[in-house]
Amino acid sequence: MGILTGNPKDEPLHYGEVFTLWTNLATNNGLIAAYQTFANHTGDKDLVKIIEESIQCMKDENKQIEPIIKVNGVGLPPAPPERPVARIEDIPPGARFNDPEISAALSMDSAAGLVACSKAMGMSIREDIALMYGQFHLSRAQLGAKLLRLTKDKGWLVPPPLHYSSPEKE
Repeated sequence: MGILTGNPKDEPLHYGEVFTLWTNLATNNGLIAAYQTFANHTGDKDLVKIIEESIQCMKDENKQIEPIIKVNGVGLPPAPPERPVARIEDIPPGARFNDPEISAALSMDSAAGLVACSKAMGMSIREDIALMYGQFHLSRAQLGAKLLRLTKDKGWLVPPPLHYSSPEKE
């Protein structure tokens, strides 16, 4: 039997998988803190719900990633402290992120997360890692769809130039 047969959890990680897991954990840790700050700045209850759902999604991912990293003898990346809850009224208007800016930042992160999950699935040789990233991808795609709907409904979407006409047929 080869080293890469049998139970995937008994197989060694390759360097790309280690780097992907570690980077995913580090990125999630930073985004959790950023999103907690965004939650303090937003006045829209629907946007707060999506922010909270995003934070929970990343915390759930971290719960799956951390044990894999630890079992494989890799040190955990640093994590910033949890952000305190603040009242939006206590943040000066000129220093506050506004809801469309927060929505745009979440959308960019959502798109980047989908690409990162796809890359992780494609480069993994351990089936359990590839499947885990498939689950992450699905969760992130669902959140992204909710965010897109909210952004359209609230009028926050700034579309690129739209093309209404088609080339003339001769």
